[in-house]
Amino acid sequence: MTDEETGSTAPRRLPVTDVSLVVLIGTSGAGKSTFARRHFLPTQVVSSDFCRGLVADDENDQSASAEAFEVLHYIVGKRLAAGRLTVVDATNVQPEARRQLVAIARAHDVLPIAIVLDVPPGVCAERNRSRPDRQLPAHVVPRQHRELRRSLRGLEREGFRKVHVLRGEAEVAAAGIELEKRYNDLRHLTGPFDIVGDIHGCRSELETLLTRLGYVLARDAEGRPVDAVHPAGRTAVFVGDLVDRGPDTPGVLRLVMGMVAAGHALCVPGNHENKLGRAMDGKKVTVSHGLRESLDQLAGESEEFKAEVRAFMRGLVSHYLLDGGALVVCHAGLPERYHGRASGRVRSHALYGETTGETDEYGLPVRYPWAEEYRGRALVVYGHTPVPTASFLNNTICLDTGCVFGGSLTALRYPERELVGVEAEREWYAPVRPLLSDAPGAREGRPLDLADVAGRRVVETALHGRVAVREENAAAALEVMSRFALDPRLLAYLPPTMAPSPTSRREGYLEHPEEAFLAYRADGVRQLVCEEKHMGSRAVLLVARDGAALERRFGVAGPGAIWTRTGRAFLDDEELTAAVLGRVRSAAERAGLFDELGTDWLLLDAELMPWSLKAVELLRRQYAAVGAAAGAALPEVLSALEQAAGRGLELGELASRQRRRAADARAFTEAYRRYCWPTEGLSGIRLAPFQLLAAEGANLAVRPHDAHLAWIDRLVAADDSTAPVLHRTGRMPVDVEDEVSVAAATAWWEDLTAAGGEGMVVKPLASVVRTVRGEGRPGGLVQPGVKVRGREYLRIVYGPDYTEHLERLRMRSLGHKRSLALREYALGLEALDRLAAGEPLWRVHEPVFAVLALESEPVDPRL
Repeated sequence: MTDEETGSTAPRRLPVTDVSLVVLIGTSGAGKSTFARRHFLPTQVVSSDFCRGLVADDENDQSASAEAFEVLHYIVGKRLAAGRLTVVDATNVQPEARRQLVAIARAHDVLPIAIVLDVPPGVCAERNRSRPDRQLPAHVVPRQHRELRRSLRGLEREGFRKVHVLRGEAEVAAAGIELEKRYNDLRHLTGPFDIVGDIHGCRSELETLLTRLGYVLARDAEGRPVDAVHPAGRTAVFVGDLVDRGPDTPGVLRLVMGMVAAGHALCVPGNHENKLGRAMDGKKVTVSHGLRESLDQLAGESEEFKAEVRAFMRGLVSHYLLDGGALVVCHAGLPERYHGRASGRVRSHALYGETTGETDEYGLPVRYPWAEEYRGRALVVYGHTPVPTASFLNNTICLDTGCVFGGSLTALRYPERELVGVEAEREWYAPVRPLLSDAPGAREGRPLDLADVAGRRVVETALHGRVAVREENAAAALEVMSRFALDPRLLAYLPPTMAPSPTSRREGYLEHPEEAFLAYRADGVRQLVCEEKHMGSRAVLLVARDGAALERRFGVAGPGAIWTRTGRAFLDDEELTAAVLGRVRSAAERAGLFDELGTDWLLLDAELMPWSLKAVELLRRQYAAVGAAAGAALPEVLSALEQAAGRGLELGELASRQRRRAADARAFTEAYRRYCWPTEGLSGIRLAPFQLLAAEGANLAVRPHDAHLAWIDRLVAADDSTAPVLHRTGRMPVDVEDEVSVAAATAWWEDLTAAGGEGMVVKPLASVVRTVRGEGRPGGLVQPGVKVRGREYLRIVYGPDYTEHLERLRMRSLGHKRSLALREYALGLEALDRLAAGEPLWRVHEPVFAVLALESEPVDPRL
């Protein structure tokens, strides 16, 4: 019914949907532009006059109208695609002009709304005469008014979902706009939610599932469940297909309707509700697929109950946006372009999904695998197509696990992403097709696709926002990943690079703990932990509790894996790899870590020693060659200089400088030799874990470092004491506000490095820390750790005589390295978050691949 049919003359608030296309309709001079300026933002209004000016430099040049409306339609389309309320300010009195706008609204699945300004033609003509820039022929306004009057009764038939007619100047002046949220927009509801899959009349299983989820059932006088309340305030959400096929459709409806009416649940319609509702309204439908069972069961119910059922099903909204748009619930799945939109096409997809046009061997339609292509930010939870097991695929999950067919009834706890299910009491309805999915949904999802990693990429991270990967870096990473890396199903994490501490100005030092402590203090971080930096190579270990653990979780059988910072297998010897993993597994079992963390696998960050175990060729070619050359040449040089001095030649600083060079060369050789020792099997190998990264369902890397070190100490203590492989990581807590604490940590570093140690890593005790802006607002991410390397170790990095060039080396730029460290750190934690959430392989692999790609960025490798 249009507003004019109400007969109201009082000032009205005109309801306008917040994402819609508002079409102003009125003759020239009716006041459309004034109305638009009064009630809408300037950016929301697209004026035909303005567009005419864009293309002709004259808003009144009617010869440019065709081009102007092309521009107008283009702008309107772009705004609607972005989900923006858009208002068209033009006469729009001709059906063809309106038809094009309605078509654009439909193409973008938004509601077209008409606001008609029906102002007497005399008033409009007078207004036009008062405008010196617009002198219209006398016949124009009367003709437009006639076209307007002919259009009024047919606007709804043209496709406008709301029609507001304002008659006369007073009514136009008094009217106001009231923005309404879309029916599907429940973003203000943040949960927590329990989302329940297709029930199909299985009331008893629904009762059991709700009870298992913690809901308390309420029953009527006849003992029938009519409501369920969660003591913690959780809300149930039903994905539709409550009815048909099962033994008690009325019982399911009575319970779900009661929960929705009480505000304890939400519900979207399924295709079976849609068909049952039409049948109950007397529409002609084909009675199949379990509809007969529902009609027969409802025949025994009261007319009042059946009327409530009809009203309930008519009021169901196709889909809901929840939790700020992070969650979408619908029946048959929904591509991102349809989220929050309102049209027949959106409703149809939400109810029935999309098919390929083919049928399978059972005569059923083949569903289009939309979830394989989904890349949206929102988690889409749906049902409709029965699957044996619910699992995540590309941030979607199908919860229809075929309860009525003898499968199970499944719920997803959100935001926990935990699945809870109950087995069907029996097979209530024989399926036409065996309970196997033609939709995607295997645990690992679809295979990796080149399109996931090729070209320029932007990865969303929770900690650091959007991280960009350049195309050339992605190409380099793809070369390494495809030729040398482990099976990507295992490669759940790559460790980030680490920035050095700010450059020291202290005499004789390039790096010193003082600068690290001052930098963290400036970032507002008080509590730190200094960890011993080991003399080995970075290694990530995936350790399985038993032979089948990795097969269950990662789809790859075996004891686990050990890999380098570039994703390659750390050791070429599979037996030695298995032996190292076996020692870690046994220690973790004895330490009780598997049971404590509720997991069958552990992911650890560690240092594997000696350095020569992995870098023997590097040592031989680069470091040993330099040491050998210096050892061979410099003694001869010193001998010659001594002979020359004996003959009375004046050598000045030359002899002293060469003696310093010889001492530097000996120190260089001694420095790298400390990182080399022989190994045979496990004998000689030392593994120094310093962090537990992840376990089943948990990103442990965000826990405080003292928790990690406590776990590691238990792990090391549980190792075989007769021939230990696991090695403790030394540490020193620091309070940067306490001078005594700072002095103790500095002395500890000096002792470590004087004894030949590499140095230490300084980390915030709380692990993940942000700076604090004004008014307590969180700022940027603080460096997760900085390395402070000893004077002698830096000879390996910068050369034997680097101390002669300290002033030049102090000019080194650390900005790019620090930025790189933060980006890689955020990507690593993002991968662990996605792994813990059970997201599909491509989602976990995306940030892992990005870490490797960023390693190709040009940066001084000595930093």
